[in-house]
Amino acid sequence: MTSAISALKQTVLHSTHLAAHARMVDFGGWDMPVNYGSQIEEHHAVRGDAGMFDVSHMRVVDITGDKTRDFLRYLLANNVDKLQISGKALYSCMLRPEGGVIDDLIVYYFSEDFFRLVVNAGTADKDIEWLNEQNAVGEFGLNINPRPDFALIAVQGPNARAKVWAAFPFTQAPSEQLKPFNAARIEHEHGEWMVARTGYTGEDGFEIAVPATIAATVWQQLAEQGVRPAGLGARDTLRLEAGMNLYGQDMDETVNPLNSGLAWTVDLQSERDFIGKTALSHGATAQLVGLILQDKGILRSHQTVKTAHGEGETTSGTFSPTMQQSIAFARLPLGVTIGDTVQVIIRDKALNAKVVKMPFVRNGKIIAV
Repeated sequence: MTSAISALKQTVLHSTHLAAHARMVDFGGWDMPVNYGSQIEEHHAVRGDAGMFDVSHMRVVDITGDKTRDFLRYLLANNVDKLQISGKALYSCMLRPEGGVIDDLIVYYFSEDFFRLVVNAGTADKDIEWLNEQNAVGEFGLNINPRPDFALIAVQGPNARAKVWAAFPFTQAPSEQLKPFNAARIEHEHGEWMVARTGYTGEDGFEIAVPATIAATVWQQLAEQGVRPAGLGARDTLRLEAGMNLYGQDMDETVNPLNSGLAWTVDLQSERDFIGKTALSHGATAQLVGLILQDKGILRSHQTVKTAHGEGETTSGTFSPTMQQSIAFARLPLGVTIGDTVQVIIRDKALNAKVVKMPFVRNGKIIAV
C-alpha cells in the first residue's frame, strides 16, 4: 500500500532528519524537516551563532558549451555580463514572455563554457524543461546537465564560516577571502565541493554543494562543531526578516519581478534582449513593501490591505522572533509610501500596520522600525 508520505520525494539526508526526531512536512512534494523541536531556538541559533539547513531538494544544473553566455544573456532578466571573474554569482529571475516569473535562481560563472544554476525545488522540473526548450529553439547547442549527485547544505550565522572551516580545514584557504556572492570549487577525495558565500537568512555563511554520497557525514561533522540543525520553519521566519522573496508566495508566473520588489534584478538599460523584456517595458503597476503590525494580531499571507490609494494584499507574513512583532510583505498600490499607516483585515477587523522598507533584519540587527 502506498501512503501519502511514501509518495513524497526524499533528500539524501532524510534518514538523518528522522534519527534527529525532526518533525517532517510535505514541502512542494518533498518530505522535509520543519523543525527539530523548537523553531524559535533554531531561528535564534542562526541569528546568534550558526545553524544548518538541508536544501538538497533544490537542484544544481550545469550548463556547458561555447554559447553558454549568449544563452543566459537571453534567458535571464539580470545580465550575466556582470559575471567576469570565475566564481562570481548573480541572482536573477527567469521569465515567461509575458513577464511572469518561472523561477528565481542563482547563476555561477566559472568559465565561458561553464555556468552553474541553482534552482528551486518546486520549479526544478519545469525549469529544466524550459532550459532545454530554449536551448533547442535558439540552436545554442549546449549541454543542460542536472546534478542529482550533489547535496546542498546551507550553514548560516555569524559563526558559520568559522565552524565550516573547523569541520573541514581544506575549505578554508579557497573560501576565506570569498566576498558575498562568490563561490569556490574545491577538489576533494570524494569529489567536487562548491562553497558559495550566499544564503537565505540575512546572515553570513555558506551554501555548500557536496557529493551526495558523503552528505550525512558532512552534516554530522558540522553538528560536532556546534552547528545547530534548523528546519523549514526557522528558514521561513529568517528569510522574511531578511526581506527575501519565496517563489510561489511572493511571486510566480502570474506576477512580474517589477511588482515583486525585484526591479534590482532586472537589467532594462542595456541593448541586450531577453525573454520577457518587452512585457516589462511598461513598468511596475504595484510594489512589494514591508509591514509591521501596530495592533495585536498575526500577519499571514493573503490578507487584504486597505490603503488611501486602493487595496492590496499580504504575500507572506509571520511573527518575527528577532523583532517580537508581526511582519509581512505586501503588494500595494504605487502611491503608498514608506512610513504610511495602512489597515490589514484580520478576522474581519481592520488592524493598523506601518509600511517600512525591507529588510527588517540584517546581520542580526533590526533595521526596520
